[in-house]
Amino acid sequence: MDSFGKKIAALRKEMKISQTELAKKINTSVSVISRYERDEMTPSIDAAKKLADILQTTVGYLLGETQQQNLFKDPAMLNRLNEISGFQDEDKKHILYTLDAMIKSVKLKNIAAL
Repeated sequence: MDSFGKKIAALRKEMKISQTELAKKINTSVSVISRYERDEMTPSIDAAKKLADILQTTVGYLLGETQQQNLFKDPAMLNRLNEISGFQDEDKKHILYTLDAMIKSVKLKNIAAL
């Protein structure tokens, strides 16, 4: 799994943004961006949020909480998760149980298709 710094560098290069441009966008110096990318320095929470926004990803991806850089960028998916989070615990439990069963079913179907 790539480190925070490697992810920042890879995303920056994918977007064809120089370290100088990225530094300007988050109001810092090129040396700070360079240190982030070499994992010599950890950004503040605020700086990590700015980096994620500019690099079109999530802080969760940069921190290694997920391997999918755009997992929480899908508005329809986020809306569903927000709705579920507002339900009573018992209702959430039933919804997540059903969802887990459906996910397992699709995975098994995909394995069988191989």
